[in-house]
Amino acid sequence: MSNWFNDAIFYHIYPLGLAGVSVNNDHSMQPQHGLRQITPWIDHCVSLGVNALYIGPLFESTSHGYDTTDYFMVDRRLGTNDDFAEFVQKCHSCGVKVIVDAVFNHVGREHFAFRDLQQNGWNSHYRDWFITNFDRRSNYGDSFWYEGWNGHYNLVKLQLNSHNVRKHIFDAVAYWMDAFGIDGLRLDAADSIDKNFFNELRHFCNARRPDFWLMGEVIHGNYRDWVNGDKLDSVTNYECYKGLWSSHNDANYFEIAHTLDRQYGTYGIYKGISLYNFADNHDVDRVATCLKNSAHIYPLYLLLFTIPGIPSVYYGSEWGIDGKKIRGTDTPLRPALNLDKQNSEPGGNSIKNEIRKFISIRKQLSALRYGSYKSLLVKSQQYAFLRETDSSTVIVAVNAATENVAAEMHLSFPDGTVVVDKLNNNEPFIIQNGKLDVVLYSFWGRVMEVV
Repeated sequence: MSNWFNDAIFYHIYPLGLAGVSVNNDHSMQPQHGLRQITPWIDHCVSLGVNALYIGPLFESTSHGYDTTDYFMVDRRLGTNDDFAEFVQKCHSCGVKVIVDAVFNHVGREHFAFRDLQQNGWNSHYRDWFITNFDRRSNYGDSFWYEGWNGHYNLVKLQLNSHNVRKHIFDAVAYWMDAFGIDGLRLDAADSIDKNFFNELRHFCNARRPDFWLMGEVIHGNYRDWVNGDKLDSVTNYECYKGLWSSHNDANYFEIAHTLDRQYGTYGIYKGISLYNFADNHDVDRVATCLKNSAHIYPLYLLLFTIPGIPSVYYGSEWGIDGKKIRGTDTPLRPALNLDKQNSEPGGNSIKNEIRKFISIRKQLSALRYGSYKSLLVKSQQYAFLRETDSSTVIVAVNAATENVAAEMHLSFPDGTVVVDKLNNNEPFIIQNGKLDVVLYSFWGRVMEVV
């Protein structure tokens, strides 16, 4: 099986926001073709060095995209199915994989099966598609009660144990695989779904394409419960996400170091798993907003692209844009952006250019994609670790302090071994007496290859 995703560098787009389409879909409007506005971003992804795009939600829906009404149709605010076919073709021609948001845990109240249940009640052919109680009324006044996702009754929980529901969903998966040639799915609310569903989905997808990638949204729990050969390939690494920004805010690199040692160190519980790493996404405040010191965005992204796992950039954050939930709404996290305007903003491109550099180095050094992990140095504002394969060894060090700091790392390489800093003009260093002594620049780091 081809594990292309181990070499993947993701860009994450929330299309309804980026394209600036209508907030609500009345299901009768003409296609707005929002995807055509997003197409220029494919070249932007390529310019960064990105080779995989996670885009979604895409299915026809009523509002924010997670209240699906039709699994076989692109949301008309984004355009038509033909628009998406052209979008995927453009991505593939540029060497970019396409991953689609799959919202299978719940549907919107306008979904045809739920509408039939509203009209026909107990006699509906789709009654077994949902978790219902006909002795109670719903919060919306329906003649029955139904389970909503996480207490949100505009998101109607599907009964995924139903044979008919699974057939409908798997037919949709087959359609998206065959008609558009997508390369994988991001499973929304995966931690709310029976794991047996993923087992069946895995076998279904493997029978069609062994390299089809399945990644689940999981907030808490043991990620191994979802990731193995019979279920998902990866899940969202929320544990690491939190440590990335809070270890900088608290001058406490011990937090992220502890997380990574727990996950991938000598006794790491996730060895052999490529978790999906991110600094922010469409559900959490932008990392630039989270950081107390804006300069910390540089060592943070340097870590994102050098730690174990699959890195992802959320659209717009490569310019360091702000975004914070206001009174519970996610809208500020999902803005419409103009690519030309973003590229012309003064100052913002410095972050983008460094991210491009980090991506390039990650591609050059296989240890950053496949290597083991070992902590070398942990202080409140300095942190270093070793990534190693049989053919590649890399030492990464970061400094979150306001001043340059001398760092000493103890290593088991022979005296006279040369390391070259790929991040800072190939500056060479020599290991002497089992030690590597370097100066770490403020708010920056080093990525040193053993040669």
